[in-house]
Amino acid sequence: MTVSLDPTYRAAAIAALGDTEIDVLVIGGGVTGAGAALDAAARGLSVTLVEARDFAAGTSSRSSKLIHGGLRYLEQMDFTLVREALKERGLLLNSLAPHLVRPVPFLFPLRHRVWERAYIGAGIALYDTLGGARTVPMHKHLTRSGALDLAPALRDDAMTGAIRYYDAQVDDARHTMMIARTAAEQGATVLTRTQVIGLERDGERVVGARVLDLETGAAHTVRARTVISATGVWTDDMISMTGVDFPFHVQMSKGVHILVPRDRLDLHTGLIMRTEKSVLFVIPWAEHWIIGTTDTPWSLDKNHPTATAADVDYILEHVNAVLREPLTRADIVGTYAGLRPLMTGASKETAKLSREHAVAEPVPGLFVIAGGKYTTYRVMAEDVVDAAAARLARHVPASPTARLPILGADGYREMLAATKESATRTGLSPEQVRHLLDRYGSLATDLFDLVGADPALRAPLAGAPGYLAAEIVYAVTHEGALHLDDLLTRRTRISIEVPDRGLAAAPVVARLVAPLLGWDDATTELEIDRYRDRVHAELLANQASDDESANSARLVAVG
Repeated sequence: MTVSLDPTYRAAAIAALGDTEIDVLVIGGGVTGAGAALDAAARGLSVTLVEARDFAAGTSSRSSKLIHGGLRYLEQMDFTLVREALKERGLLLNSLAPHLVRPVPFLFPLRHRVWERAYIGAGIALYDTLGGARTVPMHKHLTRSGALDLAPALRDDAMTGAIRYYDAQVDDARHTMMIARTAAEQGATVLTRTQVIGLERDGERVVGARVLDLETGAAHTVRARTVISATGVWTDDMISMTGVDFPFHVQMSKGVHILVPRDRLDLHTGLIMRTEKSVLFVIPWAEHWIIGTTDTPWSLDKNHPTATAADVDYILEHVNAVLREPLTRADIVGTYAGLRPLMTGASKETAKLSREHAVAEPVPGLFVIAGGKYTTYRVMAEDVVDAAAARLARHVPASPTARLPILGADGYREMLAATKESATRTGLSPEQVRHLLDRYGSLATDLFDLVGADPALRAPLAGAPGYLAAEIVYAVTHEGALHLDDLLTRRTRISIEVPDRGLAAAPVVARLVAPLLGWDDATTELEIDRYRDRVHAELLANQASDDESANSARLVAVG
C-alpha cells in the first residue's frame, strides 16, 4: 500500500508541523527539491518538503521534456557535465524510471558536405561513448535519401545528409510528482501550497522556517537541524531572506515551446537543428510535436513567464527553414514558457551561462543548491544532502538513490508484457492500458481498481479524450492535486494538448473532483472561472510583441 497524497494526508501533515524538530527541511517542490527530499528520507533522515504552489509548478513542468546529456555542451568542451548527465540518463531508462523515461530518436540534418559530417559525427560518436554501454541505440550516418525516408516533411535542399542518434524523453511534471510520492513512501512529509515566509534563527544559525498554509491562511513554525533551499529561479529571493550575500546568483533565461498536431509533420523521428544562439528541437509527444526552444534573458514575474508573438515567430521561422510545408500560427495547439536557473557567469548571454550546479552554506544551517539541469537532478540532490548531513551530529549513510526505483518502476515491464490480459480483465482497450502503464507504471493497478469499482470512470474525459476520468480522480486521491490548475496543467497536460487549452474540460474536471476536495458550488465555479481567466490571459499574452507587454497581460489573471 503506497502513501496517498490526498486531502486527509495533507490535513494531518499540516497539523503535525512543528511537533518535533526534524533533520531536514527542504524548501522547493521542483525536481531538485523533490529529489533532495527523497535522498534525505532514503538515508533515514526525518524530512519535510514545503512548496509554495504545486509540485513542478515552476521550471520543472516547463522544460523541453528531455533526459539528455546536451550535445551543445560537448561543443563547449563541458565533458564532465555531459558524462554525468548521460550516466543519469542510463539510470533513469534502465532502472529508476523506465515507466516515465523512454528513448526517442533524433535526426541531425547536415548542411555542408564532408567537414560537417566529420565534425558533427565525431561529436555524436563521443556522445554515444560517454553514454555508456548501449543504454540507447548507437548513432547512424544517413544519406540525404535515407534521411528523407525518416523525415519526408523536410525539404530536399534542407540537408546534404543527416545523422540519427537517440536521447530520452520524460513528462517532467509527472516525473517530479512521482519523485515526491516516492519521498513520501520513504517517510518524508511532502506539502504543497505551503509558502516559506521567514527563516527561524538561533543567533546566526538557521534552525527552521515559518511557513504559511495558503489553503487556510494559518502560519506554522517548522524546526529543523538543517534547511535545504532548492528554489531554482527563486534562489535570489532566498538570498534576500538571509540578509547575506551568496557566493553565487541565478540569472533567468526564458525558454518557449509550441505544440502542433502530430499529423501536421510527416516525420518518423525527432529533429535537432542549430540556431544562431543554441539548438531547436522537434520532439515527438504523444499526438503532438513539441518545438522549441528560445533562450532569452528574463527579469519579470517568475511565476508566470509567457510566450510572446516574437517568441513564436522565432520558432516558426527556424523550423520552417527546413520544412516542405511551413507551419503557421493556425497549426499551434498550445504554448508554454519556462525559466532556466542559470549560474551567473562572466558572459551576459544566457545561452552561454553554466548549467553546472553549486552547493553553498551561506549561513550556518542553510544549504543552497542552484544551477544544474533537469537530467542531473539526482546528483544535485545527493550533493546538497551530503553537505547538510555533514552538519548533523551523527553518522548518515551514503545516498542510495542510484539504486532506488521511483514508484511505479518495479513490475512495469512485466505489466507491459501483459497489456492484452489487463485490457480483457479491466474492460479497457489495449491502447488505454498502455497509456496508463506509461503514466503510472505498475501503479496502474490503482487505476484498474478505480474503474473496477466505478465503471463510469472508464470513460474518456469530455473535452480531453486522451485521458480517462479515473485519472482525474486519482490525481486528487493519490497525487496531491488541490486545484483545477494542478489537474489540467501538471497531473495531465490538457492545458497545452487540446486546442481550447482545456476550457471545455475544466467544468467536467471541476465537478468530478468537487466532492473529493470538499468544494461547494461556489468554490467549484470559482475554480472554473480562475482557470478560464488564466487561459484567456495567456492567449492575450501570446499576442504581445514583447516580454513587458506579455507579462502585464498575463498578470491580469490570478494563479
